[in-house]
Amino acid sequence: MESGFHKYSFFAASAAVIVLISAGLRQAMAEGEEDIGHNVEGLTSTGCDFYHGSWVLDDSFPLYDTSSCPFIDKEFDCQKNGRPDKQYLKYRWKPTACDLPRFNGEDFIRRFKGKKIMFVGDSLSLNQWQSLICMLHAAVPQAKYNLVNRQAFTLPEYGLSVMLSRNEFLVDIVSDRIGRVLKLDSIEGGNAWKGTDMLIFNTWHWWIHTGSKQPWDYIELGGNVYKDMDRLVAFEKGLTTWANWVDSNIDPASTKVFFQGISPTHYDGREWNQPKMSCNAQTQPVSGSTYPGGSPAPAAVVKNVLGKMSKPVNLLDITTLSQLRKDGHPSAYGPGGAKGMDCSHWCLAGVPDTWNELLYASLVL
Repeated sequence: MESGFHKYSFFAASAAVIVLISAGLRQAMAEGEEDIGHNVEGLTSTGCDFYHGSWVLDDSFPLYDTSSCPFIDKEFDCQKNGRPDKQYLKYRWKPTACDLPRFNGEDFIRRFKGKKIMFVGDSLSLNQWQSLICMLHAAVPQAKYNLVNRQAFTLPEYGLSVMLSRNEFLVDIVSDRIGRVLKLDSIEGGNAWKGTDMLIFNTWHWWIHTGSKQPWDYIELGGNVYKDMDRLVAFEKGLTTWANWVDSNIDPASTKVFFQGISPTHYDGREWNQPKMSCNAQTQPVSGSTYPGGSPAPAAVVKNVLGKMSKPVNLLDITTLSQLRKDGHPSAYGPGGAKGMDCSHWCLAGVPDTWNELLYASLVL
């Protein structure tokens, strides 16, 4: 786990890191959003925008009993950590013009019998990975399973593997004589992702870390070494390297590729018109379909980069629907208690289950 990660929101980190976007990058992102093509159109091809909607109460939720899932890390197990309210477990995402197909774990397992699925990214990938294996375990609770190093879940009877590859930046960090170097145009780590049938990528939160939480000393790009640079620009360069890797190494006929959109934080109540508040003690989502704080800047970078790719990559555009869930974080019911207020990760069961419902919908529609 990323110790202390939840203490850093985009808002807090921006006080220490200048995250100003140049006019050129703003223009590039604006142009990218005008022609994002099939790569980031997501489920709208079905005739319904699955990512525009609101949260509604549904007594049939959650999709699994948290106490019956043995895979949830303490950091995400809010009920076990003493969270007193349970209404946050009862919300279902309702697109405005249609309904999400209900997640069918048995059908998911049949579709991926004998296949390998891999999540690649930071602790938000861990959040979604644990959610999915809980959902699959709930579908076949009597089936034997193996869990290796808490990174590889397999159902031997079905030959299905659901794996996690922790890689916070997707691009490489190497140890050099000058120290730890974040190489924005190198992605040797990608060799570990080959040979899988479905890949779900994620990155962003670690790009704004500073001080003792920053896992690199220098940034390298195009043979030049920098002590630091605009973090959003660095993110765009690194994500472009990842996009080029996908375009060069992935065969869409054998491997489906998804990108998990930017998962928001809720440290600054001004974003949802509650100044001086955080996610702590929040028990209801933001009402309606629009988040007052608007879309975070890295979400536009993701759409811009994906829109330029030659290979199809499906964007799980979870940003806005997750922004509305200010109530879904561990808050004071993570491992650090109130002192380690976690408004970055998500309780399980919870919001990442909806991310996996959207993943499932994109496979069956």
